[in-house]
Amino acid sequence: MLELQELQDKTPEELSQIILSLQASQKQFIDKITLQEAELNKRKTLIDILYEQIHLLKHSRYSSSSERYVDDNPQGRLFDEVQAPSSDELDAIKEADESITVPEHQRKKRGRKPLPTNLLRVEIMHDLADEDKQCDCGCELTCIGDVRSEQLEIIPAKMQVLVHIQKKYACKACEETIKTAQKPKQPIPKSIAAPGLLSYVLTYKYQHHLPLYRQEKLFQGIGVDIPRATLSHWVIRCAQLLEPLVTLLEANIKGYDIAYSDETTLQVLHESGKPAQSKSYMWCFGGGPPDRFGYVYRYQPNRAHQHAADFFGDYQGYLHCDGYQAYDNLHKVNPKVTLAGCWYHVRRKFVDADKVSKKGGLANYVIREIRALSKIEKAIQNQRLSPNAAKHYRQEKATKIINKLKKKLDENQEKASSQSTLGKAIGYALNQWPKLLTYLEDGRLEISNNRMERAIKPFTIGRKNWLFANSVEGANAGAIIYSLVETCKANQIDVYDWLKYALTRLPSCETTEEYEALLPFNFQNQKK
Repeated sequence: MLELQELQDKTPEELSQIILSLQASQKQFIDKITLQEAELNKRKTLIDILYEQIHLLKHSRYSSSSERYVDDNPQGRLFDEVQAPSSDELDAIKEADESITVPEHQRKKRGRKPLPTNLLRVEIMHDLADEDKQCDCGCELTCIGDVRSEQLEIIPAKMQVLVHIQKKYACKACEETIKTAQKPKQPIPKSIAAPGLLSYVLTYKYQHHLPLYRQEKLFQGIGVDIPRATLSHWVIRCAQLLEPLVTLLEANIKGYDIAYSDETTLQVLHESGKPAQSKSYMWCFGGGPPDRFGYVYRYQPNRAHQHAADFFGDYQGYLHCDGYQAYDNLHKVNPKVTLAGCWYHVRRKFVDADKVSKKGGLANYVIREIRALSKIEKAIQNQRLSPNAAKHYRQEKATKIINKLKKKLDENQEKASSQSTLGKAIGYALNQWPKLLTYLEDGRLEISNNRMERAIKPFTIGRKNWLFANSVEGANAGAIIYSLVETCKANQIDVYDWLKYALTRLPSCETTEEYEALLPFNFQNQKK
C-alpha cells in the first residue's frame, strides 16, 4: 500500500490511474471468488449426484426391486431437492384417494384346490385283511362305504417310435403297375423327429426356457441320444416352416388401429462385423383386435430408429411406447401414427428419485398422483365399462389430477438440477407429456405399455438361462418362435398343443386361407 505522503505527492492523473488499478484488482478478486463459488457449487452438485447413484446402486443390490411405494420406509432418505406438498395438497391427495372406489376382493378361506377332472384316475383299493373283518362280538363286519383321497403322481417322459408302414400294391396280370400308399408330409422330411417331439423341444426352450444342452441331457436320461447340433437344426427348420404365420401376424397387427412396441438387448456370438461382446436387440411389436391379439418379435443387430419406422411405415393408428427417441422419429416419418406414452415409465423415474429424497417430497407426490390414476383404471376394469364410457370416466376423474400434476412439475422444473435423479425424472415427464395425454382420447387405450413389457419379460427370463444366441440364424429363428408362443399365451392357447397341431398341418398348406386357419387365435375353431 502506498503511504499517505506518497499519495500527496501524486498528481491527479497518477491518482486516477491508481484508483483504476485498484478497481481492476478488486474486479479480478471478485471474479475469482465468483469462479470459485461456481466451482464449489458444481462440485457440490456432482457430490449429490454421486450420492444418489451410490444409494440407487445399493438399493438395487440389496433391496427389493418392486416399485410399490411404502409410506413408512425405515431406510430413510439422503436429501430433498424440492419442498414437501402443502397441507392443501395433502388434502387433495387424500380426496383423490377417497373419490376413486375399487371393489375389494373378498378374502376366501384357504384350502386345497381340487385336482383337475380331466386327469386320468387310477383307483388303488385298500381293504382290511380277512381276520380284521370279524367283530369282537363274533359277527362279520359289513362294508358301509369308501373313504376317498387323491394324490398326484407323475410318469416321467417316455419316448415312443412311430413306425410308418406304407402298403405296396402290384398288378399280377401285367406286372407293370406298382402303387405305394403315401404317408403324410412331415415337418422335416426324412427326419426322425415327429411333430410331437418337435413341439416338445420348442415348448421347453421358448416357453419354459430350457436350453438345448439341458434338453440333450434329459433325452440321454431316458435312453435317447439327440445331439445338441441336431436339436438346433430342428429348431431352425421349424422356424422356417412357421415363418409364414408370423407374416400373417404382422398384417394382423398393422390392420388394427392400436399397437404396442418395445425392445430389449440380445447377445449374438457369431455376427458379421461385430465382436461377440456387442449388443444386439430383439424388438417386439403387438396389436390386433382384442379377440385376435398377437405379437411379432424381430431380431435386429442394433437399436437404430429405422427399425420402428420399417415395421410401422404404413401403419395408421395409436402406438403404445416408452420414451425412446425412435418412436418420436417414427411419428415424424409417419404422422398417421399417434404415440401413447407410458405413465408407469414416468412413475419408475420418480420411484428412483424417491429412494434418494426425503419423505414427502415432490417424487412422493408424483407417485401418489400416478397411483390415483391407476385406481381410475382399476375402477374402469372392475366396472367393465365400454370404450366410450371409459373415455368419459377418465376425462371426468383423471383430467383434474393430470392438470395439477403438470402445474406442479412446471413449478419445480428449475428447482432441481437437471443432472440429479429428480431433475431427470421431471425432465422425462415433461418431455413425454403430450404422449401421456393420448390415452384420454380413446377408451380402448391403456395408461401404460405394461402389456408389451409382459411380453418382453419371458424373453428376458429365457435369456438368463441360455445367455446368448450362437448365430444370426438362431436369433431369427428364436424371434419367429417367440412370436407364436407369446401369441398363444395371449389367447389362452396351450403352446404344446398348438405347435403339434400347426407343425402337423403346415407341410400341406398351400393357400393363404389354410395358413390363416392355423394362427393361434383360430386354433379353438379348428382343432376339433
